[in-house]
Parts: sequence; C-alpha cells; structure tokens
Amino acid sequence: MAMDVLTMDLPDEGATLRLGRAIGTSATAGTLLTLSGDLGAGKTTLVRGLAEGLEVPGGVSSPTYVLMQLHEGGRLPLSHFDAWMEGRERAYLADGADELLAADGVAVIEWAERVEEWLPEARLGLELLHAPGGGRRARLVAVGEAHSVLLGLVRAELGLPGPGSP
Repeated sequence: MAMDVLTMDLPDEGATLRLGRAIGTSATAGTLLTLSGDLGAGKTTLVRGLAEGLEVPGGVSSPTYVLMQLHEGGRLPLSHFDAWMEGRERAYLADGADELLAADGVAVIEWAERVEEWLPEARLGLELLHAPGGGRRARLVAVGEAHSVLLGLVRAELGLPGPGSP
C-alpha cells in the first residue's frame, strides 16, 4: 500500500490551526485522520482547524467524555472520536461506531493508538509532539492512495514542496 510522510514544525497555535484547515479543505468523503500525541500537544486545536476547513458551523471541543461528536452542516460531516477513556472506546467501536469510519464524511480519532486493532490500514496518521524550544512538530503519514493524494493536496495548500523536492 502506498505511503507518504511529511514532517513539519508548528511554531504556534495558529500554525496548528492552519494545518488542520488545510486538511479539512482538502479532505474528501471517506477520509480517516488518526491523531496521537501527549496531553496538550494540540490534537483538539488541530481538529478545530479541520472543522473550519470543512466549513462546519459551531465550535469543536474534545469528545473525551462522550466518545464521539458528530458535526454536520459543513461541506462534509465530521465524526470526531476520542479514545482516551480506556475500555469504553473498544466497546463503542464494537457496537457499530466503526461503520462511521467508512461513512460519507471525515472521521477523526484522537488517541487512535488505543484502538489501533479496530482501524483500517488506509488513513492519514498525524502525530503531534512537543518540539525542542517550543511549539510542536507534526509527523503525517499517509497510507493508501486516497490519503497520499490528500497529503499532496495539504502540501500544496500550505505551499510546501512535494516528496523528493529540493
């Protein structure tokens, strides 16, 4: 399966929002974005930007205690999952929520490493890390043709060179 990788620095919250917006602007139906990173790394901030790029009305907050929030009314529906609470998320996915991962919208899963066995291989994985000296470092890994195309569109939206460019 095709794989493409992009690593970039996000010096501030605005850069994290811009990355999220670029993903949302470029996303197509069936996009799966998995997020990982420490507490406070900017996962929910990135999803706020993604929702803006999808033109989703209203605010986005972390769905930690409800497991999933569905945001409709934008260019595509956004299913925002949070797998932080150990145990409940597996039962939720086993009870059919995994069908939303292949729905006609965009699915985002925070703390995706906790439900790895339930997820399809094809996805855009995004890891947010605290960068030395401040800010964040984002590592995006696109697996599958559709998500590789998405990552190429995100690069273009942000004005970044493609893989193998000087």
